[in-house]
Amino acid sequence: MEFEVRIEALVAPTLEAIGYGVVRVRLQGTKRRTLQIMIERADGNEITVDDCSAASVAVSALLDVEDPIADAYQLEMSSPGIDRPLVRMGDFERYAGFDARIETKQPLEGR
Repeated sequence: MEFEVRIEALVAPTLEAIGYGVVRVRLQGTKRRTLQIMIERADGNEITVDDCSAASVAVSALLDVEDPIADAYQLEMSSPGIDRPLVRMGDFERYAGFDARIETKQPLEGR
């Protein structure tokens, strides 16, 4: 998790400069690793394929220079989609009143 926080801190300023915010960063897989960066538009409009492409080009250049991942990996730029994860406190505030499925990493009150 700490690694993902560092990657987010690295890419967020570049993405913000071109009009996007980071929703979540995840490094997945063991043999074939995928760095998934989920983004949203700063203006609140829906993410398009062109948005993902523009963000991918900007982030790829940065990751090539900084080289934070030693092994080979595939970069995946995506939109949050309909099952948007609620990651930050502001996400929970923005979607208050909507139905949500909550998953925790650690049991909470035995569940």
